[in-house]
Amino acid sequence: MNAGDHDVKKILLTSLSAMVAETTTFPIDLLKTRLQLHGESLRSVNPASTFKVALLVARNDGFWGLYRGLSPAILRHMLYTPIRIVGYEHLRGIAVGFSDNSLPFYSKAAIGGISGGIAQVIASPADLIKVRMQADGRMVSQGLQPRYLGVFDALTKIIHSEGYVGLWKGVSPNVQRAFLVNMGELACYDHAKRFIIENQICNDNIFAHTMSSTMSGLAATVLSCPADVVKTRMMNQAAGVESKFKYRNSYDCLVKTVRIEGFRALWKGFLPTWARLGPWQFVFWVSYEKFRHIAGLTSF
Repeated sequence: MNAGDHDVKKILLTSLSAMVAETTTFPIDLLKTRLQLHGESLRSVNPASTFKVALLVARNDGFWGLYRGLSPAILRHMLYTPIRIVGYEHLRGIAVGFSDNSLPFYSKAAIGGISGGIAQVIASPADLIKVRMQADGRMVSQGLQPRYLGVFDALTKIIHSEGYVGLWKGVSPNVQRAFLVNMGELACYDHAKRFIIENQICNDNIFAHTMSSTMSGLAATVLSCPADVVKTRMMNQAAGVESKFKYRNSYDCLVKTVRIEGFRALWKGFLPTWARLGPWQFVFWVSYEKFRHIAGLTSF
């Protein structure tokens, strides 16, 4: 089998694994988005708990309200995940060719960040639509009409009111977040897995994948949460008379968030972010490693 066939198989397997992981953990992602938007630009609002937000969503939107925005989320991962995973493996292979020894962690971190940033630029429009549709659920619970009826309605309305460039609104904090997430996720998973196997803690099996994915999920969450809060808020603001801009750019959003809500606001939604990234990492990596084994490909 040539390199091209290998890459096609990897792309298909990463897309399939990402779809499984995204569908499994999406309700937690929705709660994270609602928490990050809670009390936006308000000094006196009381912090909302994850449990309280979950109850509000379930009561106002029903069970299926927890999956509002799933379709653009899956579309995003069909672009984002294959590019970052296959890109990381290619860049790692090139870097190994220039080194006599195994790559140090900082090299893997840089490679992970670069591959994640490139992937996010391409997938950013789907991420924008996902965030807008998730935020719409909060408008419905307040008795307001949702902005968008579905993915294609959102795409059409955004292009009409904000232009094609509007699809990449928030791309800067989005890329920053993707760089940090993949710097922690890919490098940490890769490094932890090899450490576990080389030190004979266990073999290359589900236990090694579970321990590695748990560590990578925590590292990715700690590094990326501030950028994720900024990204969510930047993407949620839409152009139009009825929606005035709160933030000029991602830096302005960062400064206003800290000044008005305090430094801790940058980690709003930390627990649901971690609660999602942990299971997402586990479901994705276990599925991906298993699919690769079945397809006769080498381990990640």
